[in-house]
Amino acid sequence: MVEIRLYNTKTRTKEVFAPLDPENVRMYVCGPTVYDRAHLGNARPVVVFDTLFRLLRHVYGADHVTYVRNFTDVDDKINARAAEMAAKGDARPLETIIRELTDGTIGWYHQDMDALGALRPTLEPRATEWIGAMIGMIEGLIKSGHAYAKDGHVLFRVRSYRGYGALSGRSVDDMIAGARVEVAPFKEDPMDFVLWKPSSDELPGWDSPWGRGRPGWHIECSAMSHELLGESFDIHGGGIDLQFPHHENEIAQSMCAHPHGDFARVWMHNEMLQVEGKKMSKSLGNFFTVRDLLDQGVPGEVIRFVMLSTHYSKPMDWTVEKAAQAKATLAKWYRATNGLVGQAEVPLEVVSALSDDLNGHMALLHLHDLFTRDMLQELRAALAFVGFGFAEEKDWWQSAPVVAGYSAAAGVISDVSILLDVLVRRIQDHRDRRDYASADALREALKGAGVEVRITKQGPETTILENYDPAKLEALK
Repeated sequence: MVEIRLYNTKTRTKEVFAPLDPENVRMYVCGPTVYDRAHLGNARPVVVFDTLFRLLRHVYGADHVTYVRNFTDVDDKINARAAEMAAKGDARPLETIIRELTDGTIGWYHQDMDALGALRPTLEPRATEWIGAMIGMIEGLIKSGHAYAKDGHVLFRVRSYRGYGALSGRSVDDMIAGARVEVAPFKEDPMDFVLWKPSSDELPGWDSPWGRGRPGWHIECSAMSHELLGESFDIHGGGIDLQFPHHENEIAQSMCAHPHGDFARVWMHNEMLQVEGKKMSKSLGNFFTVRDLLDQGVPGEVIRFVMLSTHYSKPMDWTVEKAAQAKATLAKWYRATNGLVGQAEVPLEVVSALSDDLNGHMALLHLHDLFTRDMLQELRAALAFVGFGFAEEKDWWQSAPVVAGYSAAAGVISDVSILLDVLVRRIQDHRDRRDYASADALREALKGAGVEVRITKQGPETTILENYDPAKLEALK
């Protein structure tokens, strides 16, 4: 069996993945709050954890992996959006507006993520379907002294859990000093967070021992993951922006509610996304949704390709240039594999690349190598495995411009990723010694071989160009 190694945020090390039960590998990923279209940054964790889902299914068997990703369909942002709709003339009851808004947004989400080649998770629970489990968990936390009720609210006593802050590497006192915390009369401590809050008559609400109200955000994931995956499960994932406070709070309340369990054993976080080197924001005019790109003619497979090109643990920069290069490359691969009959095994080197902490960049390099060596059946299998599907399922590539093919000269290297890694490290070594002339010379030589190397704050980043020639790359050894 292929050995999978994953970086565990909890231990800050890359570890060999050993599931609690190989017959029932379990993963939970925080899903969207459904009040609007998913923007490009929202899509990154979808692609990252879909890739992991595919890898786990490949290694352990499709019937032995359970992937849960929730929908948060009760939230103040949803209520605010529904109130805006009412203010603009929608005369229906607010709860009716909210239900239509969340149903419609979930439908949009499915359409857009399907377009990226993402498999549907095994289970997609809606928070509103598990209110009873949330109330039960809150009652247990109050009984054990980890939570308290006051003025219709229930709050978690952060200082009652000694491990609070371990995931994000912060102490409670440091968090109070450096964070914006809500000071409210019903709080014993500024860091205590809400498990339950009262609802006014027009807002969604459920009967509870503390009055009519609704759950806080953090308790939702703890309750749903427990009900669907148990007290201990293998992987919990999400964006780095959720590490604190959401995931920190999940750990605290789950470990206190179920002290004999481990909750999640491996924690994985993807980094944030930028656009053309800048933070995506409406004020900069570079904010767009997945649907915006799809409607502009950017295929979902291209979005997926660009996202896989940068390791999930590093900030990702979406650029028009990267999208154009990805589109040209995928079009060539689809043309080469279109209509092939028979079925090959997914090449081990592609599986191994993803098994090394989801190294999508290396996996794509292996796909390049399969193309240059005319291993087209294997390329076809790899395309499906990585989430690009089969050429016959797409049509956009048929009208994409035809560009010159890669050189397939004699002496093509058998593992392009290893040599490229050596050469990129050599560039970094030159820079570390302040020998910038040698570093720049090697970068130019690599560009001549069809590999562009960019120097970023996170380290060198490589992009395969249209003139990629593995024989020229081999000559740089």
